[in-house]
Amino acid sequence: MRAARALATLDEVELGDHVCWFTGSAGFSDDARAYVADGALYGDKIVVVGSSGAAYGVTGRGGSLRPAAVVLDLPQPMDTDVVLAAVRQEARTAAREGFRSVRVLAERAPLTAPGAAGELLAQELGLDAFASESGAMVVCAFQPSQWDVATLDNVASVHPHEMGTRAQRPAFRMYCTGADMWSVDGVIDSECALTFNAAARAVVRGASTVTLRFDHLQMIDAAGMHALVDAARHLPGRRVVVRGANETVRLCWELAGYTAADLPVVMAA
Repeated sequence: MRAARALATLDEVELGDHVCWFTGSAGFSDDARAYVADGALYGDKIVVVGSSGAAYGVTGRGGSLRPAAVVLDLPQPMDTDVVLAAVRQEARTAAREGFRSVRVLAERAPLTAPGAAGELLAQELGLDAFASESGAMVVCAFQPSQWDVATLDNVASVHPHEMGTRAQRPAFRMYCTGADMWSVDGVIDSECALTFNAAARAVVRGASTVTLRFDHLQMIDAAGMHALVDAARHLPGRRVVVRGANETVRLCWELAGYTAADLPVVMAA
């Protein structure tokens, strides 16, 4: 079972981890190169998402790629389906070639296109499911100076692991714990309801029925409950099953009137 945790260094990244790394201005390349170099030591294939392969030691003299590395410089970096398909293809290729796993490093750059924030959450959740299912190691690097604080808080919410200069536990966290199953912990209130809505929309678009585990969710207020129901209604034929909620969450759900049979969200035992 995956467990959320904070990491002190990239040396602590394990198989199946998906890390939100808030990098400092100094030492980023050195840390990234060490993470890449460890891949050769443990028999992992290196997959760099972006165009910065040379900076991380995945290219040799003359710019040629090392045999155990690939750089995915995709023309549409915010197209979630394209990115996930490319990463999954590299994982399948690595398995055929006899590598232990794939070691992904994605350096995130801010985008201003409409809908980019929601698509970033969807892509991170997709990478999290990929890491959980395949045992891959995925590190997503964000330089805080390039991003607004709200966006950094949002992306931290969809990683089970965090590391770096401003890494701290997000208000809530959603991460994959099985096929179409997601653990949700922390507190969901009006301040993070929009982020929770975007995350829930992202996971329901990939499956007709999604299970959310609320075992470690302390509280969800009216805004959070509305965000969940709205996400389930966003696409036709979607159903969300909530399991493991504590007594307080279940009571609030009932008092809010969300127990009607026609609702696409079911609070199960």
